[in-house]
Amino acid sequence: MVDTFKFKGLRLKLIAELRGRGITDQKVLAAIENVPRHAFFLIKGLENYAYVDKAFPIGSGQTISQPYTVAFQTQLLDVGKQDKILEIGTGSGYQTAVLLELGAKVYTIERQKELYITTSRLLPSLGYRANMFLGDGYKGLPNYGPFDKILITAAPPEIPTDLLKQLKIGGKLIAPVGKTDVQVMKEITRQGDDNFTERDFGQFSFVPMLKGLGDDK
Repeated sequence: MVDTFKFKGLRLKLIAELRGRGITDQKVLAAIENVPRHAFFLIKGLENYAYVDKAFPIGSGQTISQPYTVAFQTQLLDVGKQDKILEIGTGSGYQTAVLLELGAKVYTIERQKELYITTSRLLPSLGYRANMFLGDGYKGLPNYGPFDKILITAAPPEIPTDLLKQLKIGGKLIAPVGKTDVQVMKEITRQGDDNFTERDFGQFSFVPMLKGLGDDK
């Protein structure tokens, strides 16, 4: 999809809005400015709303997160160049692209086969190269870990133990956690083999993190 001057201008307005809401990491803001969010809208006709700070459906019961949420989680993740990051919930690939813009090596899991197929074609067509997997996010990717950072883009009722085991010592996991429609954004840092510290960063609303593969497999 063409990245027009109109879309670029709307992204600049979005960046100003994100700054006004407290996003201060200039690298994160620059990454969001560079990523054409409209290209990740998989339902025709919605792309004109791509730079409204809201979540929108992308099919398979999933949504593309609102830009503020993407910016907030990414800022908490504190991405460094060449960080090895596990992303749980690829969706249409927007968050994946933001992480790649920051220079990370991204390993990303999607449980819905239709989304996985679509996004595995979409990301390379836009110049983004991630290591994509169809699988159960609760299990992670033990054969590819440990990871510097883990980002969960759906809401588990609690942090999966298998994912904590795949985090490097000193590594960080960011996830919205909760059993209701509103969850608490948590930052988990692994201090030692069985030593984890936890911090809370406000309330958000995500789709639930489900186990296994989707019904469209």
